[in-house]
Amino acid sequence: MVELSWKAAELTVGQVAERSGVAGSALRYYEKNGLIHSRRTTGNQRRYARDTLRRVAFIRASQRVGIPLERIRAVLEMLPDNRTPTPDDWARVSACWQDDLDRRIAQLEELRDGLSDCIGCGCLSMTTCGLVNPRDVAAESGPGPRRLNHV
Repeated sequence: MVELSWKAAELTVGQVAERSGVAGSALRYYEKNGLIHSRRTTGNQRRYARDTLRRVAFIRASQRVGIPLERIRAVLEMLPDNRTPTPDDWARVSACWQDDLDRRIAQLEELRDGLSDCIGCGCLSMTTCGLVNPRDVAAESGPGPRRLNHV
């Protein structure tokens, strides 16, 4: 276990990894893609500001609901670099997901409510499936199991 003092202003990769539950390789990937930032010591070791833990938690929570890293990065750019984000900063950032999450919830509820009609139906043409092929849009690409041909 890596010792993590609550007084530490900066954290090592190992400390951030242990505290956040995210592998060091993922932290380096996040940094490479502009999601988090570090400074380098004279020995070329990464040091992360303590607020990186909150950013990593936000990234993980956003990924968990299916938000792509590119969109996460764009929203994180709204946070201040010169200070630890306040609850108001986080609320403003989180509000960016509201419409997208509402849409995803509606899609999942539709899937849940219609799934029992689909299980075991065996329709390869998908001509009436409102979940996989709403309004039979696959018919425009020709006959047969169009989606299965691309596997």
